[in-house]
Amino acid sequence: MAVQRLDKVLASTGKWSRREVKMLVRQGRVLVDGVPAASPEQKVDPDAVQLCVNGEEIAYRRYTWLMLNKPAGYLSATSDGRGATVLDLLPQELQRLGLFPVGRLDKDTVGLLLLTNEGGLAHDLLSPRHHVDKVYRVRVTGCLTEEDCRAFAAGMVLGDGTVCQSAGLEILQAGEESEALVTLREGKFHQVKRMFAQRGKPVSYLERIQMGKLTLDPALSRGTFRFLREEEVEALRNNS
Repeated sequence: MAVQRLDKVLASTGKWSRREVKMLVRQGRVLVDGVPAASPEQKVDPDAVQLCVNGEEIAYRRYTWLMLNKPAGYLSATSDGRGATVLDLLPQELQRLGLFPVGRLDKDTVGLLLLTNEGGLAHDLLSPRHHVDKVYRVRVTGCLTEEDCRAFAAGMVLGDGTVCQSAGLEILQAGEESEALVTLREGKFHQVKRMFAQRGKPVSYLERIQMGKLTLDPALSRGTFRFLREEEVEALRNNS
């Protein structure tokens, strides 16, 4: 990787602002390969040096990827005057990194939401030409039938003329209240809810459980997150 200013590298971790880094350097609390940093402007290759602050080794990430188990009541946005956003669920040091949601989940929809500051890959994952599957667990009012499955598979034209591509519908439980898995290869506005509404079976619960090859970690409780592992990010790259 090309060399960068030391203050930029440390600020990119989200732990400190550039102003705070400058103070830490002046106090001799930043070591570069075991030697006190000469200045905040010192040029370093973050992939090739050992950086320590206050005796703690700092792991550098060029990009940050998080898996969030989104709870209901939060907007999939970076800022919004209408209420709390998913970024409000993160600690301050991560909020400084310029993270944004990869796609959107409705305010009342829960489950898998990716957050990143890597714009290129995020765009690829959302681009219709890459056809990244998204799987949802859904509960609807009404009895789902094979006719519904065929309607989803055939594609749908909604009441306002919106054309929906072929989608998968796997019935898990049929009855007065039915449960199913839905697989989409696109992401139109309120698409799952609108497709079921077209079939006269309104959605009462919606959870995204998979995006591409990445499945929602069952160890994550609602409102919690974790960093993606390198192999998971690589799987997303291969999927896109």
